[in-house]
Amino acid sequence: MRFFRIFAITTFLTALLGLPATAQSALNDILSSGTLKVGTTGDWNPMSVRDPATNSYKGYDIDIMTELAKDLGVELELVPTDWKTLVNGVVAGNYHITGSASISPTRMKAAGFSESYLSVQIFPFTTDDKLGRFDGWASVNDPGVVVATTLGTTFEKLVKEWFPDAQIKVVDAPARGYQEVLAGRADVFITSNIEGATLIAKFDNVHQIAVEQPKSPTPIAMILPQDDQVWINYVNNWIKLKQAKGFFAQTAEKWGL
Repeated sequence: MRFFRIFAITTFLTALLGLPATAQSALNDILSSGTLKVGTTGDWNPMSVRDPATNSYKGYDIDIMTELAKDLGVELELVPTDWKTLVNGVVAGNYHITGSASISPTRMKAAGFSESYLSVQIFPFTTDDKLGRFDGWASVNDPGVVVATTLGTTFEKLVKEWFPDAQIKVVDAPARGYQEVLAGRADVFITSNIEGATLIAKFDNVHQIAVEQPKSPTPIAMILPQDDQVWINYVNNWIKLKQAKGFFAQTAEKWGL
């Protein structure tokens, strides 16, 4: 009886004084619900690729998250999202974690990140009929060049910063910047060496523009709730354990990373 009185008094004082109630970690929610919810875009080959015919996903991220759910002893639920709402989905609790995403100062203002397990570099790409127009980064920054990018991606911010003199065409997902170039509505898109390699392999007329060096080497990681240190600690230690066992290296090799 005394316990309930103390509990009632504590609850009353917390509300009266405006003190924050103890938040439950996403880890508790995952274990109690038996489901790990992962936000994924399905449009970043070979990280996360959605098959619209079957509504199924495959890729590096999917393998990583499948293993994480397995080690947690829960089911995996892939929650469709897009780049412009990726962070908001974590903040709103629509999913517990995301697949791979570039670590950026803008995203860090609202969300937390796991430790990085992979890094990307950024290159410009075009089609073979336009390749002769470009010979380095400076050649892209021209008023006569249309650079396409996807709304909400880190690439959107980068193209606006790197190519202030070019025409920037921003498309909304599920459209992608590279599709605008393939369709002849734009001249150049930028993307990571990871996606660029898959696009070159898939489309015979896509080529990487020769540049002095790649730009913006960027670590990528999973996005998590910013104030949930319990869940962040779990994921970080899980990454260290799986790296030590070679799981991340094997998965990267499987997907040609």
